[in-house]
Amino acid sequence: MAYNTSRARLSPPARPAVPRPRKRGRSPSAAVWCASSDYVAPFEPRGRWQNPTWQGRAPQTRVPSRQWIVADEASTSDGDACTVMSYNILADTHAGNHPELYLDVPWDAMRWDSRRRLILREIRQWDSDLVCLQEVDKLRGIAEDMQKRGYKCSFKGRTWDAEDGCATFWKSGRLRLLEEDSIEFSEFNLWNNVAQILVFELSGSQKFVLGNIHVLFSPKRGDIKLGQIRMLLEKANALAEKWDGIPIVLAGDFNCTPDVCFNFSHAYLTLNFSHEDNYFQQVFVSWKRDVNMTAH
Repeated sequence: MAYNTSRARLSPPARPAVPRPRKRGRSPSAAVWCASSDYVAPFEPRGRWQNPTWQGRAPQTRVPSRQWIVADEASTSDGDACTVMSYNILADTHAGNHPELYLDVPWDAMRWDSRRRLILREIRQWDSDLVCLQEVDKLRGIAEDMQKRGYKCSFKGRTWDAEDGCATFWKSGRLRLLEEDSIEFSEFNLWNNVAQILVFELSGSQKFVLGNIHVLFSPKRGDIKLGQIRMLLEKANALAEKWDGIPIVLAGDFNCTPDVCFNFSHAYLTLNFSHEDNYFQQVFVSWKRDVNMTAH
């Protein structure tokens, strides 16, 4: 019997497969996002954002739907009707400066180019005569799209070092701007928020005042909130009286409910206002007087 005495050649051990490094800061471009109200996305020790609720792959991220409350009856005929849309679109700078508020949101959904596309799609869907936006810091991209569809625009930026503001769009074919004014609340030590007040004429007949405001967010500063709202009401009412008592329409992000301001107005008497805050005392006393008059 013959034997093969030649020594077999030994191959080096195979190297373990090394996964390709993923780009940091990006979520999968196509995935299904499953979120729950009590879920908080964890952080790695190095602070990298991760969301383990991404599963599988899908054509696009599912967009949540809203539950709308529809009015039972319209108060005007179709010819005199004017539709108004108010929308806080979340400034891109705020989204980037406060990522801890949006840990449950996919990274791709927070990108401005993605949000801008969805915001404009929703505005086109409702096709309102007036569109009042808050937290606008990327005005050019929105204004260019709105202009192509027959809208004109008025913008008022917040003061100090803020990059966003309020923007009001109107269909130039249906509405004519008669007068425009604004409020910089920083002039009255009421933070750096702003408000727009405009007078429009609808189809050459009906005139009305439109207010667009973004009230201070801070839950602990009800005094600031109430002061800003009071100033808006005073200025809007003065403008309405100037135009022979025309109606007033208010839009915006008020960051409160009526009961919040009402409860605060009843509690202000226990606060110790300094001489410099005398304006607040005048505002609250006047506001309470109006409430008492209308309550009876």
